[in-house]
Amino acid sequence: MAAPIDFYFDFSSPYGYFASLKIDEIARRHERAVTWRPYLLGAVFKITKMQPLLDYPIKGDYMKRDWQRTARLQNARWKMPEMFPFAAINASRVVYWLNDKDPALGRKFAQAAYHQAFGEGRDIVSVNAVAAVAEGLGVPQGDTLAAINDPAVKERLRKEVDAGIERGVFGSPFVIVDGEPFWGADRLDQVDGWLATGGW
Repeated sequence: MAAPIDFYFDFSSPYGYFASLKIDEIARRHERAVTWRPYLLGAVFKITKMQPLLDYPIKGDYMKRDWQRTARLQNARWKMPEMFPFAAINASRVVYWLNDKDPALGRKFAQAAYHQAFGEGRDIVSVNAVAAVAEGLGVPQGDTLAAINDPAVKERLRKEVDAGIERGVFGSPFVIVDGEPFWGADRLDQVDGWLATGGW
């Protein structure tokens, strides 16, 4: 069986959100699974000397317009959260914790958290907000709160981010197909074509 597609994303990335709405369907067409891998852009920004998109003069205003346009194009729910960019550490920890128990549940949580952030413009930063998302999927709130503060779960996220950096992941979304890297939601058509043809 072919290896899963690695889908790296930061929950604070609008383009990661748009890609999250399409990546599973692309994989399904080619009989592939997807491994959802939350990633903290703040860690890689320290290496690349990049900064959040809205911090760039002129470019930041364009990005706001592009996000709205992309949402209309994809017919995606879109509402910019009041706090942006935001730290997605807690939600990211929960994905890895759930993935170890049930990868399908981890993916559902990631989708629900992303929808809450950019589909509804609501908080996914606080531990209570994150636990509420998980509770909506049947995960007891107390279990989620305990996982967020579990040193082993914290270490798991740190190792996953470090491993992503070692693989050359520097943005969100970032897709790796059989070792071939693709950066950006605008590269999903190439991901689709690569899977269809075996590469070029």
